[in-house]
Amino acid sequence: MKYRQRHPWDISPREAVEIQKRLQGEVVRSNDFGEISHVAGIDVGFQDGKAIAAAAVLNFPSLELAEYAISRKPVTFPYIPGLLSFREVPAVLDALEKLSIEPDLILCDGQGIAHPRRFGIACHVGILTEIPTIGVGKTRLTGSHEAVGEKKGEWQPLLDKGEIIGAVLRTRNGVKPIYISIGHRIDLETSIRYVLASTTKYRLPETTRWAHRLASMPKRVNSSTNPEKTG
Repeated sequence: MKYRQRHPWDISPREAVEIQKRLQGEVVRSNDFGEISHVAGIDVGFQDGKAIAAAAVLNFPSLELAEYAISRKPVTFPYIPGLLSFREVPAVLDALEKLSIEPDLILCDGQGIAHPRRFGIACHVGILTEIPTIGVGKTRLTGSHEAVGEKKGEWQPLLDKGEIIGAVLRTRNGVKPIYISIGHRIDLETSIRYVLASTTKYRLPETTRWAHRLASMPKRVNSSTNPEKTG
């Protein structure tokens, strides 16, 4: 798969903020996709000055691993909260380009519009690839919410300055919730539905679990499209 080159990566933090402000207006917050037969998860780890990005494609709705790819790229952008996608996305795009199966939906480990400038990594990946994306955050970056019910599937709106920017979703009974937000070309309620459909007995969806496992074991797993090598 290919992506659109919308901006350079060798930029200053101030330029990165301006890029976020410019591109966030292009985020589509409604459903704009057809049948979903493959969902992907992306995650990024860091080792020896390199970003290690993993893209795991799962058949949907069976959630069986169909393909994966890993990319290692030098980190060129500083660690600045709110601008983390500029450290991670170059490696993510490289991993996605190695896939032979183009996913119909990508669940990103991070935020979508639940971001101070409404442009987290899920929005960034969605805009550049034009694939529908969902932000699946383990922690809250911004916003506030009411208490979430204890049962799986219960959720509360995540609010910031009077705007609903995401959902605080319980994916297991009595387990800490996760933060769901629109990335691109999907609405919030549909995002919640696909996250729950991608979640089994664990807190995080299987897409995220596979991608995290691959990104955190770079010495044990080589870049490959053969799922048998994952063990």
